Amino acid sequence: MKSKVFTALCMAGALVANTASAQETITVSGSTSVTEVMEVLAETYQNQHTGTFIEVQGTGSSAGVKAAKNGTSMFGMASRDLKESEKEPALKETVIARDGIAVVVNNANTLEDLTIEQIAKIYRGEVKNWSEVGGENKPVVVVTRDTASGTRGAFEDIMGLKRKINGTTVSAISQRAQVGNGNGVVKTIVANNPFAIGYISLGSIDESLKPLKVNGVEPSSEAVAAGDYKVARPFLVLSKEGKPSSAANEFLDWVVSTDGQKIVSKQGYVPVK
Repeated sequence: MKSKVFTALCMAGALVANTASAQETITVSGSTSVTEVMEVLAETYQNQHTGTFIEVQGTGSSAGVKAAKNGTSMFGMASRDLKESEKEPALKETVIARDGIAVVVNNANTLEDLTIEQIAKIYRGEVKNWSEVGGENKPVVVVTRDTASGTRGAFEDIMGLKRKINGTTVSAISQRAQVGNGNGVVKTIVANNPFAIGYISLGSIDESLKPLKVNGVEPSSEAVAAGDYKVARPFLVLSKEGKPSSAANEFLDWVVSTDGQKIVSKQGYVPVK
């Protein structure tokens, strides 16, 4: 009797092991902004391809570039253009979407519109009171992203928030700025502080805060697609040539297909086709 039970358990164990080994695992890591839409894409794809498991981790754009290069992930994600120092011939860049960066304030803030120049001055620390840009006589609380963030890198490039010190390019964002690790943290800080200003992915906007017009243009997918809203950047998926499996490449092909791009659009981002 014991022998029969043992045999049955062994057979069950072997069945589980074979099922696990038959399942293809695709690893994706990097930008927390890209992660939001990638998780939805991955879940949809998994439901249609039951033999595939897709693991998505938000680790930041810089980490995503490194993961794609050293092979710790099949795909890396970045929410900005690659720096010249990051590019290499074997690193493939695939644009899966375009995204606006929304400049956001607390719902109690009376302002509706800022220029790129005004935003840059706020982030440099040159404007310290809302009254200086047409708001109430209240102090400005600047909220930014961490230095590894692709959203921050793109925001700095667009807003001209870089400076050179001893020949080295560094951030011009005020040292007094509060730092939020991820769109969610920035949203929470701004939503709970009536004097705060921050920036988040367009697809992360909700009723908890107010997106501002920039140079008179409201942030929207349509405005980004038309080129009218200038605070925008690409969502990249990166891979090392010859590294991803055929199943991984099939997933990426689906992401940029009509079906995948419908999901991109539904999530509030600008599709590439």
